[in-house]
Amino acid sequence: MTEEQIILQAWDNRELLKERQTINAINDTIALLNRGEIRVCEKKQEQWIVNEWIKKAIVLYFPINKTKKIMAGDLEFADKIPTKKDYLEWGVRAVPSAVARFGAFIAPGVILMPSYVNIGAYVDSGTMVDTWATVGSCAQIGKNVHLAGGVGIGGVLEPIGATPVIIEDDCFIGSRCIVVEGARVCQGAVLGANTVITASTKIIDVTSEEKKEYKGYIPPNAVVVPGSITKEFPAGKYNVNCALIIGKRKESTDKKTSLNQALRELE
Repeated sequence: MTEEQIILQAWDNRELLKERQTINAINDTIALLNRGEIRVCEKKQEQWIVNEWIKKAIVLYFPINKTKKIMAGDLEFADKIPTKKDYLEWGVRAVPSAVARFGAFIAPGVILMPSYVNIGAYVDSGTMVDTWATVGSCAQIGKNVHLAGGVGIGGVLEPIGATPVIIEDDCFIGSRCIVVEGARVCQGAVLGANTVITASTKIIDVTSEEKKEYKGYIPPNAVVVPGSITKEFPAGKYNVNCALIIGKRKESTDKKTSLNQALRELE
């Protein structure tokens, strides 16, 4: 049987977690994730497809491992999953106190400032995960992305079929932004500081006379800033958060441009 078949059987029958064949299949799958040879979610013909059996392998990885002591100098931790190692061999620059869990893929050329990347995540080449940014479990981060200071990229393991957060190539995610609940930020988009994107956040394109609304989706090259809209409740009218698309990055704009420059171009 293939590793996928073994894992699917164990998902339905947890007694199989005691068998060496099952344990080996789960460990091998997590090792493949760690090396970037398989992914929780991948793009096929412009659609992002979730590989559910891999997410199941991650969930099953926890019960087959015992909590162990992990030392980092004088610091002591207790966890079931070890941290990634051998950054030099991978061509990754990891600044002290940057932590990535085993089972996350960090591509060559990535820079990890003091930050956290969880199991199942995929961080592609040329990306910077800046200070105190977090990349949640199974999140997919593209090439040449900048996750600025304090950015929170949400993670998801269950429900198994749920699509993780996806940040495509060349995006700039400004300081203290939050992107969660399987939201997708398409290639080249810029999120201004403190923008919050959830599955239910109204994302309103205000660049033309007739507004256009999205939810959980930022179009390619969109420049987005925080906003608010008035909503009526039984107790009265109140402003609730939304996100506003105020323009698009130009082809002439360097993909590594600063957030401030992109926003200045759009006044």
